[in-house]
Amino acid sequence: MPLLSILIGLLCGLVVWAMLDQVQPQALRGIFAEELESRLNQQARETLIRFDNYVLAHTSTARLLANHRQLANYLEPIYWFGGADRQPRHYLSTPPWLPGSTLWQSLVRPSHILLLDNEGRTREVFQLGERALPEELAADTDLLLGEQRVQASLTTLGDRPYLLISETAEDATGTKMGYLMLVAPIDEQFLAASQQGVSSNGVLVGLLEADEQRFLASSDQSRLVPGARLGDAENEFLVTAQSFAEYEGSTLNLQFATLVPHSVVEQMQERVAGLERRQRLVAAFTFVSVFTLVFYLLSERLNKILQRVSRFSQRALGSKQPVLERGNQLFVLEDWIRQFIQLVRETREEMRQQHESEMHESEMLKQAIMETALDSIITIDRRGVIIEYNPTAEQTFGHSRSQALGRVFTELVFDAENRLQFDSLMADLLSSRDQQPGEMRHEMSALKRSGAVIPVELSIKPIRLKNRLAFTIYMHDISRRRQIEQEIRSLAKFASESPNPILRVNRRGVIIYANSASDQLLAYWGCERAQTLPLYWRNQVQEILRNGRDWKTQVISERQVYALLLTPVVDLGYVNIYGRDITGEREAERQAREHQQELIHVSRLSTMGEMATGLAHELNQPLSAIANYANGSVRRLQASGQDAEDILYALGQISAQADRAGEIIKRLRALVGKQASVRQVADINEVVREVCSFVEFEASKIGVDIEQKFTLDRLPVRIDVVQIEQVLLNLIKNALDALQEIPEDERSLVVQTTCRDGAWVVVEVLDNGVGIRDQDMGSLFQPFFTTKESGMGMGLVISRTIIEDHNGTISAEQRKPVGTCFRIELPSDRKRDE
Repeated sequence: MPLLSILIGLLCGLVVWAMLDQVQPQALRGIFAEELESRLNQQARETLIRFDNYVLAHTSTARLLANHRQLANYLEPIYWFGGADRQPRHYLSTPPWLPGSTLWQSLVRPSHILLLDNEGRTREVFQLGERALPEELAADTDLLLGEQRVQASLTTLGDRPYLLISETAEDATGTKMGYLMLVAPIDEQFLAASQQGVSSNGVLVGLLEADEQRFLASSDQSRLVPGARLGDAENEFLVTAQSFAEYEGSTLNLQFATLVPHSVVEQMQERVAGLERRQRLVAAFTFVSVFTLVFYLLSERLNKILQRVSRFSQRALGSKQPVLERGNQLFVLEDWIRQFIQLVRETREEMRQQHESEMHESEMLKQAIMETALDSIITIDRRGVIIEYNPTAEQTFGHSRSQALGRVFTELVFDAENRLQFDSLMADLLSSRDQQPGEMRHEMSALKRSGAVIPVELSIKPIRLKNRLAFTIYMHDISRRRQIEQEIRSLAKFASESPNPILRVNRRGVIIYANSASDQLLAYWGCERAQTLPLYWRNQVQEILRNGRDWKTQVISERQVYALLLTPVVDLGYVNIYGRDITGEREAERQAREHQQELIHVSRLSTMGEMATGLAHELNQPLSAIANYANGSVRRLQASGQDAEDILYALGQISAQADRAGEIIKRLRALVGKQASVRQVADINEVVREVCSFVEFEASKIGVDIEQKFTLDRLPVRIDVVQIEQVLLNLIKNALDALQEIPEDERSLVVQTTCRDGAWVVVEVLDNGVGIRDQDMGSLFQPFFTTKESGMGMGLVISRTIIEDHNGTISAEQRKPVGTCFRIELPSDRKRDE
């Protein structure tokens, strides 16, 4: 009996396990297939999103380059004229209209950057690598932009896929000059870079030509060569193809394919199969063991009951084992079998609940990612009603999640105008023939709860659920980006808005930029924008670029005077010219000089008034001589016996004395007359000698002999003789005034000239008068300072102004033991004199 019960238990356990084994593997395989499909679809969406973001990064870079100040400054003076036969300009190094290469540190560089005019013709080409410009781009200019002037498009050139990104290019005034286009080949490097930073685990991405069912490019050409057929690729990979977002201008039916190697799927299947086998073995062992044990225990129990029944029947009926009791044992076994079947079902239910719990945890992780996203993520149904609303959206728009759920999305965040635009986008998306429409991106204006309007970049991603269609809307606040773009455009227009002339000239002397304030300078040079400067200025530009130093100069046009600063930019090979209108300053300087001349003239008149007595004495001498000679001649003529030679001598003396008087008057008029400043080369010794003759009478009246010490050689200087005579006359008169305060027999006045270092002519006036007090030395040349009772305090001030106007210096110092020394230093003109 125990052996039989064990055999029956083994048999029942095997039967029950075989029945359940037909159901459980199928359920596990179904769950695995659903999870695998979900994960593959999720991975395909993530790879496509990363690709779209990578393309968006290139688009943003193109927009930054198109709005860069360097391109605006380059385009403004350029005028593109017609002519289909004009060849584009090619660059192999960074062109002058692009900044440095730091923009491509995190991106795959495009093969070419083109400048197109408004008609779509290629004007300039910058080749960044060894790949030549596709023939289709060089031959067919309409292919560059198309009729719609799209921003980004996918196309094939020479059977190779390319990404063409175009942005409007404006000059510094905001005038549309053409387009800037990035030409990026979508090859192995581009696709691999678009998925960088993510563990590939052997997964490839590629571009699939849907009509011809062949691959144009892949992220690993060693494993999937361009041109491979979809059917061949499916032998090695599990392929998930998705339609692209509607890139404007796309002319092909391209799909983005995510290829998962069969080996990866097989590994997952093997792990699941291994888990399944282990579970089946455990279940089999459990069922067999439990049934065996149950039947064994039951058998033992029944044996005891049967033994008791047998003993009772034997005593009562004489029967050892009635048939009825055997039947009862089967019923009991049937009950136990039912109980264990129920136990198996409960175990299967527990496994299903565990799997659902794992799926729930996965959903919770996804929900956590949504809640921590930096962009506002809002999910709506087909009617536009909000069914999900993340915390970032709460912070951005000011509506809590409970307030937003169930509301119509457009009524919550858009005004009437943007609401119509969004409804139009949704209508286009719903009317798309594509079974899986791609993501759509647009820039719009959204409303906060407070009523503030913010610019947002909006992306709509449709999600097909089991029984309905939903849409996930990603909204990114681009207020900061708009502000930066506005600042860039404002800086680009800075030069054109300047009221002062600003020009840029290249090494060949061509004016590549000139703002509107430069028209007067252009008229002065006789050239226009984009033309060449005159020869002299071209030579100056080349010289400045060679020595790398700034150069300042002035130009005088018919009506204006400009101060120019030429600053070289050696690395880029051009010179910036900054102009400043100094017409007003020159007019003020001219008026100041006129006032100075007036003041000098008044000072001369004052000096001559003080010298009136001496001048009268000088004029009296020749006039007295004329009268004496004239009287003597009359007497001799009356006495006819005199010789005619005496009369002729007397007449000659009369003429000489008249000339002397005329010369004195001429010198007097030259000194006090109001005339324009005229500079000439003169010997300073002669100038000093003539001034000493002016004051000779006044010096003799106070018992002073002016000692003159001159060098033997000429001391040529370029001066205004009248003004320098006025300075010397003022210094000598001051010395004579100082000498009157000491005894007559001790008075000494010396005027001497020397040459210092061959470059300077020095005139010194030395006296041994009372000198100047120490506290007065610092105030000698200040206006209205004087130590005389009747002085005006302007003589030395005017003298210093005259000397400094001659690029010289005047100074005073005390002599030891007494006296004063005034020193004048003027630039020598000896070289010109020689």
